[in-house]
Amino acid sequence: MYSISKKIFIEKQVSVAKNTFSNAEIGNSAEVKFKCCNCGHENIVKITPYESGFPIFQLYNNEKVLAKNELLKNKIVSETSINLLHFGELTVNDLPTLYFGTDCSSCHSKYICVFSYGEKQPGLTLLTISGVWKYNEI
Repeated sequence: MYSISKKIFIEKQVSVAKNTFSNAEIGNSAEVKFKCCNCGHENIVKITPYESGFPIFQLYNNEKVLAKNELLKNKIVSETSINLLHFGELTVNDLPTLYFGTDCSSCHSKYICVFSYGEKQPGLTLLTISGVWKYNEI
C-alpha cells in the first residue's frame, strides 16, 4: 500500500469480489480481492479503518496526479453533496474518501483502489470500495 505522487493514466477498472462492508463485517479489517487484468492472479489487500489509505484530495490537488474530471469521468468518485462538503469536494457515497496504490503480487502491474469509510447514519458504519483500476505512470 502506497501513496501515488507521479501523474498517472487510468487504464482499466477490474472487478472486486465484494465492494461494500458494514458494521461487524469490517471488524479489524476488510479484504479486497481482485484479479489482475494482465496475468489473472488473484490479489488480496486488507483495508484497516483509520490506518489504510491516503486522502483522495492528494490525487486531484493542483492536478498533480489526476485531474478532477478524470476522477469523475471514470466514475471513481462523485461530487459531494453541498451539506457534506467538509468531507471534501469529491467523495464516494458522501463519506470521507481515501485511496492507495498497490501492485499485483505476481506481475507487478500497478493498481489504484479508492474507498470511503464512515458512519452513514447512526449505527451504520460503511466501508465502500469505489473500485480498483489499473494505471500507468505518465
